[in-house]
Amino acid sequence: MSEWLSAIPALATNVVGKIILAIIVFFIGRAIIKLILRLLKNGKLLSKTESTVKGFALSAVKIGLYIVLVIAIVGILGVPTASLITVLASAGVAVGLALQGALGNLAGGIMLMIFRPFKDGDYINAAGVEGNVQEITLFYTVLLTLDNRRITVPNGSLMNANVTNFSSEPLRRVDLAFSCAKSEEPAKIQDIILYALNANEKVLKDPAPFARISGGTNEAMEFTARAWVKNEDYWDVYFDLTQTITEEFGRLGVKAPSVRIVADK
Repeated sequence: MSEWLSAIPALATNVVGKIILAIIVFFIGRAIIKLILRLLKNGKLLSKTESTVKGFALSAVKIGLYIVLVIAIVGILGVPTASLITVLASAGVAVGLALQGALGNLAGGIMLMIFRPFKDGDYINAAGVEGNVQEITLFYTVLLTLDNRRITVPNGSLMNANVTNFSSEPLRRVDLAFSCAKSEEPAKIQDIILYALNANEKVLKDPAPFARISGGTNEAMEFTARAWVKNEDYWDVYFDLTQTITEEFGRLGVKAPSVRIVADK
């Protein structure tokens, strides 16, 4: 009994020493991880890499380094690393079932990196939300809406959804529909719309602007206007044409002018 009691101080000292060492290793390891991530972020290795891939790679490296740090700390505390790995492997199936959603998001993130349906800065509509892509991590994609709301979308949901990328192509087409009284001359209305389209400096000449009668009712005729623009000019041209053509209708006395919006985001 006395021998057991006399061994307690040495045992306590050993345990406390391991805990203190583990804490020291944790803080030093965390500092080293932050340094490595900063060097990777600012270094030449990823400097020419697209921001989407760069963010994803940094996220993966960060998780991997912290896993190594945890295993090292567990080893310092006296838990056999081999036994720990065996236990983790045995519990893998149960953990996998419990974390199906997280694993699905991880797989989705990897697939997003492979197929690249969008990248940082693109404006997309997917999984019931839309906004500018701010960041793609291992498990989530972050969108920023036009009214400055931050939306975090699971990668698994994105991979299983239809994704509309409004920023992927250099050119976009502005589609508008205008109506007027049926007593008006179709050629006159068409000329008014075409004049407004050609007068806008941001409307491309090739493909050429388009304006034709496209339908109507017993009281009105409907005209479709189409103009190709650079992607970044889409909304400027969209609002300019809506206002300009409506004003021209009013100035020239077109009866019952109205506009119906049919454009996408």
